[in-house]
Parts: sequence; structure tokens; C-alpha cells
Amino acid sequence: MRNIETLVPSAGRADTVGLSEFDAGELARYVADPAHPWWRRRSCVLALAGRVPERYAAELIARVCDPEDVAEVRVALLGLLTDRASELLPWLRHEDRRHERSYGVPEAILKARGVFGDRSAAPELVTLAASPWARWRAAGEDGLDELVTRYGAEAILADIGVVRPEDRAFRVRMRHRAGADVTDALADPDRGVAYLAQSLLSDPVRLRGYLGEAPTEDAALWAAYALHRLTGDVDETRAAYEALGSPRVEVDGLDEELRGAIVHEYAGRCERQSDPRWRVEALCAEPPVPPDQDGRLSRVIAALTAAGQAPGPPVPCGEYHHQGGGTYHVIECGGSEVWVSTLGRFVTGSGTDAAARDAVESAGFRWIDETTGAIRVTGLCVYYFGEREPVGVDTLLFYWQD
Repeated sequence: MRNIETLVPSAGRADTVGLSEFDAGELARYVADPAHPWWRRRSCVLALAGRVPERYAAELIARVCDPEDVAEVRVALLGLLTDRASELLPWLRHEDRRHERSYGVPEAILKARGVFGDRSAAPELVTLAASPWARWRAAGEDGLDELVTRYGAEAILADIGVVRPEDRAFRVRMRHRAGADVTDALADPDRGVAYLAQSLLSDPVRLRGYLGEAPTEDAALWAAYALHRLTGDVDETRAAYEALGSPRVEVDGLDEELRGAIVHEYAGRCERQSDPRWRVEALCAEPPVPPDQDGRLSRVIAALTAAGQAPGPPVPCGEYHHQGGGTYHVIECGGSEVWVSTLGRFVTGSGTDAAARDAVESAGFRWIDETTGAIRVTGLCVYYFGEREPVGVDTLLFYWQD
């Protein structure tokens, strides 16, 4: 006989069809008991969509309000109990909610306030909708959409200002949704707002006209970037870039070899706050010749072997760290390590002696020392362990992310 345990045999495995056909009262009673595994309870919550038994509503609300319960269950219940504004809204709006720290719960609370029509949540939802994290951004946008649906865009716009970049980003989204042209927002002083505006534009003719009248160099670069996104015409992008004087972010100490490797690896996937000069430079620069990674690693191994270093086999950094991936291989040499970048002839080491360095340099590789590695590549924001800021050459050439 099937029961909840057999329908959800382990975490990440759930018979969603079977749960949707299972008795709603049994599901609700299971969810209401925090002694059960949270992953089974969450699956049961999802299966209760549109069929919450009234006799269990109070118990489910109590689970939402219990800070000791598991965050994943509380968040799922907030998404389920969307018709319980009268019971939940006073709790959601209470000052104590500002002290919630369970993962995902503060964001779910804000979204629920929007769903329940709490206009006082609009400024915080606008901030959430500007989050660099897609999950939280979606929660903020969903809450705002509910407010806009209920009260209208003009009413919600009246609840926020224009000083904060996130306020202006929301206004850009609302203008675009209303069918208005948002090309003027390419000149917004905040790069995140300008990036959003370019991502919404869809008229190449309008962008071509704007290129000649853009009020700032940044605005023109954003227009060129958006135009390339729409047409893929590299020649047109290069012509626009050259007409602007081919502007670049100049970084002291960053020579052309380093710059080329970094531009082609990161400028196409950098964070929204990055300087548009990096983005357009990457579109216009000639791509590097695809490297012979195996041959490169073999040459390093041969050079180290000839120098008596007894190198081990090259190991991808993700495998070396047992998770993730990145842009280098690790070669162990006794108690030291040599790191070989996948982005070019760049090598560095940990605990290596002069003999190892001399060996790889003699083989035509470039050793990245502490001075070169510490060069901060300004204006190029790259995701790195939760941060989205410019980082150093060493991090970019020898990048690992779990």
C-alpha cells in the first residue's frame, strides 16, 4: 500500500503525480508534524496546491510562524497559503520579521507581503528585485507584479523614489512593460540600470540612431553592445567602437598578453556592474587561437622532469579540489605545486623553488609572480565566492569556483 514514505523515498525523489492524488488531509497532517523529515514535508506542501483542507489551515500557519521549523518548509508553505492574508499579514508585517535569518525566509516573507497586497513592502521588494541572485530577484519581481496587478503601476511607482538605482531599474521595467521606449536609460549613471535597459531593447534602427546622439560615452557603448546582441554584426560593432575612439579601461601593469586572455574569458560573462568598455572590447577584439591544452601540459611536465622536479600528472583544479571547476591544472612536485592556466602560457606555483620556475620559463612559459598576480583588473566584475567585484590577475588566470 502506498504511503507518504513510499511516495517520497528519499531526498530529491518524489512521485509528484502520486502525491497529487494522495489524500489532502493526510498530507496536511504530515506537514504539520515537524518530527517528519523536512524534505518529505516540503514535497507534501507542493502536492497540496489548490487543496488545503480548512481544518488544517491553522496548524499549517503555525508551521510558517515557527522560527524553529525548517526554512524550506516555511518558504513552501508561504507559497501555498496565498489565500490567508487575514491570518498571515499581521505576522508578516511585524517588526520581529526583520530579525528572520533562516535561508530564504526573509525573501519569501517580502514576496508574500506583495502577494497579499501590502504596498508598504514596495521599496523593499524593489531592492529584492535588483538582487544579483536570480532566485531572490524572481521573488522580488513576483511580489511587485502582484502589487502592480492589484493597484496599478502608477500607484506602486508613487510608493518608491528615483534616487536609488533599484528604484530606477523598477521604473525602467514598468515603462518597458507599458510599451514605452527605454533607450534613454542607457545613460543612467548606474551600470546595473543601464545594463537592464540594454537587455530590454529590441529595435536596431532606434539604436543606430541613438549611437550618434548618445549623451555620454557609456551610453553609446551600451547602445553598441545592445545592437550587437540584436544583430551579431561584428563589423558594425567595430565601426561604432572605433568611432568612439576604441575606449578601454586602462589598468596599470596589465600588458596586452594578459589583457587579451582575460578579456576573452571574462568580459562576455561578467557581472552587470562591469564597465561597458570591457564588454565592447571583447566583442571587437580578435579571438585568441584555441590552445593545445594537452600539448601545453606535456611541455610543462617535460620541463619539470628535466629539472629533476618529479612532477605528478596534471589534475584539473575542480578535480583537485573535489568539486567545481576553473581555469588551471595542478601539477604536484613533491611538497610543492605548479599551476598551469588554461588561458595562455601562464604558470604559477605554491611552495615551488627557483629550479621549477626556471624550468618552465625556459620552456617558453610565463611565470606569474606576486606582483603581477596582485594587479586588480578594475571595472571588470567577476563572480567569485559570492562576491561580484573586480579581482586580481592571479584569480582570473587561476580561477576556481566550487
